[in-house]
Amino acid sequence: MSNQNRSVYVIGHKNPDTDSICSAIAYTALKNKLNNGGYKAKRAGHVSPETQFVLDYFKVDEPEYLSDVKLRVRDIEIREYEGVESHISIKRAWEMMGDLNIVTIPIVHNKHLKGLITLGDITKAYMNVFDNEIIGHADTPYRNIVETLDGDMVVGEIEETISSGKVLIAAANPDLMENYIEQGDIVILGNRYESQLCAIEMNAQCIIVCEGALVSKTIIKLAAANNCTIIRTPYDTYTVARLINQSMPIGHFMRKSGLVSFTKEDYIEDIKDIMAKKRYRDFPVLDKEGNFCGMISRRNLLDGKRRKLIMVDHNEKSQAVDGLEDADIQEVIDHHRIGSLETINPVYFRNQPVGCTSTIVYQLYKENGVEIEPSIAGLMCSAILSDTLVFRSPTCTAVDKAAAEDLAKIAGIEIEEYAIKMFKAGSNVLDKTPEEIFYQDYKQFTAGELVFGVGQITAMTQDELDEIKVKLKPYIVQVQKEKAIPMIFFMLTNIIEESTELLYIGEGAFGVVKDAFSVSDDAASRVYLEGVVSRKKQLIPALVKTLQENN
Repeated sequence: MSNQNRSVYVIGHKNPDTDSICSAIAYTALKNKLNNGGYKAKRAGHVSPETQFVLDYFKVDEPEYLSDVKLRVRDIEIREYEGVESHISIKRAWEMMGDLNIVTIPIVHNKHLKGLITLGDITKAYMNVFDNEIIGHADTPYRNIVETLDGDMVVGEIEETISSGKVLIAAANPDLMENYIEQGDIVILGNRYESQLCAIEMNAQCIIVCEGALVSKTIIKLAAANNCTIIRTPYDTYTVARLINQSMPIGHFMRKSGLVSFTKEDYIEDIKDIMAKKRYRDFPVLDKEGNFCGMISRRNLLDGKRRKLIMVDHNEKSQAVDGLEDADIQEVIDHHRIGSLETINPVYFRNQPVGCTSTIVYQLYKENGVEIEPSIAGLMCSAILSDTLVFRSPTCTAVDKAAAEDLAKIAGIEIEEYAIKMFKAGSNVLDKTPEEIFYQDYKQFTAGELVFGVGQITAMTQDELDEIKVKLKPYIVQVQKEKAIPMIFFMLTNIIEESTELLYIGEGAFGVVKDAFSVSDDAASRVYLEGVVSRKKQLIPALVKTLQENN
């Protein structure tokens, strides 16, 4: 299995806002133009109503959801080969192991795993068998015997199976043979006519004629009349006696119970301990339908191919897709504060103090001389308008405004008129559940060792925010209790009035708000912050500074 041609995923943060989704799509389009493909936009959470409006307006499909980037079985090298049916001979299985340089063979039927046989199982089957009736007990097909002995069937049906009888060597004269040959036995003998005749008359079910000796027409007729199979082989009696047990089907010796198998979707971290506790060297891998795909070993776990990622609109592990520690981060394009991200190798890291990641992506289009398509321009313009609250946020820079105005021309939209429609769609969450409203734009941050959460909802009117607040307040209490988050702050931001009603919960939360914004008293777990509209530039820095000073 080759992982060399897998796509690089471009992805924003969990609970993505419009900028997170749109910058991922726009940057993916740019990278694909510059590199002739190989990049895919992904999302780490649900699309908000505002973002959905933007995508629908410019007729762009939402990125596929990516739950995590943890290493899975599918990310390591699976030795892909087809399994075998249970009727093949031990000799054939041994040869396959040598040809494929493997020590375990999966037995399948209609692609479903039925058992496993190892090199050790074959050795035991050959070395520890002292039962001269084992050929029958194993239901050995005549085809296996013919193939194992490099012989040919003179009389009989090659597809039939031996289910009883002893294996004997006719080394004595016919008089003595009559005393130990019984009905249904398999007799190994030479070219002596008398011995062949005696075995047939004693109702042997099969005689094996050695050293390529010719079989007379009389013996052939008598064998056919007495339902006795004749197999002729070029090997001598000793070699035939040594080889015949190798004709037994592997199904008789395979392990059928207690099999340990994995699926392609299993996480590597989950199967490591299981593999360590088992003495097996190889483990079968199945697909979602339970079909056998191949084998893996402990050694394969060392060669896992990490998923390649480009992070946009975030650079903190707490906000990233799950399993980030297993990923190979290629680039980071962001406009937030630099957080606690660690990478395996040096990466391209572009972080600018602008109001929106899409502004940076716009610059990259210009720097590389790549034409921006109208739909992509519409997405980036929407992201800038959203993040800067139509240039009202203190995070907005002249660079953001110039980029948005240029993108609006390319997209064919009028900024103020379009922004009203977009924000109205975004604030229309009254038919949503409290959970959907809460997680529409919620992030977690750290200050020292303290983790705190901050969410934000924007609306054009206070009436909309008041209705949202009624549904949201009890749910914030529930989240803080269930998730054991020390503090949660939630911004209800009025775009037109350029103000925020801040809800808060958690021990010491009011003290932090009081110190950060010089609030005089506790107004029932909420405060009014005039002129505060930006989570990134106004709220988070003030909270972090206060928490660090208090610590």
